[in-house]
Amino acid sequence: MMGEAIAIPHTWVLVLSAVLFSIGTLGVLLRRNGIAIFLSLEIMLNAGNLAFVAFALRFAADAGTATAALAGQLFVFFVIGIAAAEAAVGLALYIALHRLKGTIDVDRVNVLRW
Repeated sequence: MMGEAIAIPHTWVLVLSAVLFSIGTLGVLLRRNGIAIFLSLEIMLNAGNLAFVAFALRFAADAGTATAALAGQLFVFFVIGIAAAEAAVGLALYIALHRLKGTIDVDRVNVLRW
């Protein structure tokens, strides 16, 4: 019984993706710390990736939709690249903001007035 794989329905994966996206949305709306907002955005991006993978698994099960499954996996790689670029630029902005204002609390920072 060690070699048997357990098949997880794609609807469960989509529910998990929706829960993660909801947690990320609440984190963006309720947090005041810039790093916490940034991490919540990353959770939202990963929830989108999980949805792409779930749909790719669903389309890979059908006979004629193998190209759609590969397109879903390709979108995942693009989103990972965008998340990496966002991480680099976002953290650089937070470092510059902390050096300038001394805080990354989004309520206490007004960047339009230098």
